[in-house]
Amino acid sequence: MTVLRLGELSLDCPAVMGILNVTPDSFSDGGKFHAPADALRQAQQMAAAGAAVIDVGGESTRPGAPDVSEQEETDRVIPVIEALQQTVATPISIDTSKPGVMRAAVAAGAAMINDVRALREEGALQAAAELQRPVCLMHMQGQPRTMQDEPHYDDVVADISAFLRERVAECVQAGLGEDLLLIDPGFGFGKTPQDNIELLANLRQLLDIGPPLLIGVSRKSTLGVITGREVDERLPAGLAAAVMAVERGAQIVRAHEVAETVDALRMVRATMESEATNE
Repeated sequence: MTVLRLGELSLDCPAVMGILNVTPDSFSDGGKFHAPADALRQAQQMAAAGAAVIDVGGESTRPGAPDVSEQEETDRVIPVIEALQQTVATPISIDTSKPGVMRAAVAAGAAMINDVRALREEGALQAAAELQRPVCLMHMQGQPRTMQDEPHYDDVVADISAFLRERVAECVQAGLGEDLLLIDPGFGFGKTPQDNIELLANLRQLLDIGPPLLIGVSRKSTLGVITGREVDERLPAGLAAAVMAVERGAQIVRAHEVAETVDALRMVRATMESEATNE
């Protein structure tokens, strides 16, 4: 069994990161957990279902999403993180690109930072280096408002790999040890459906970068394009994509449906362990 150690986090892999959006406008669950009490109940259910990390986000990054001020984002996430600290033992991740939110969230008890902009916002890299918490660096072409307008790559896998290598190197230079870093290719963030399929098929190529690989395919539009299913009908396709990602080296899967994803990955792990035993 592989054990992933990231700062204060120790995860038996493959592991599931539960998604907790405390926003009114996220693409698939906007408004469901905006109230702290609803968010707390959802987090407790995810923890009981086997989530290794709970990822709390206060700003939607769906295509066309409006910007949210640092104060508003802070006001959304901090009460939830503080409440979670009192009720669940599962480590908490803060899904943000804003240095002020990072600092406030870690002060409130967050153990990890998940940044879709890979610490490229002004002051974010410095804040992460000061906080010395695990950070997930995600690739995104463009910004949420416009990222799906006309995404283009010369070679999607090579281009994303080069970007992530550069971000990892810059983080290490700034004082974040590689043992505190994860990478995420950013399925659906400035990518066409074909880009996403090519990424999934060639995910192993990203393993050479070094840090553990986190992927998020849950409910993504590419699943809908392929299956013709609406956003709340994409669980089977999402589980298939998650299983294929883990088979190709992903160590953490970010998901809305935690219990189902945990079960799917338990089957993957059991099969991989049996395979290793028989080699």
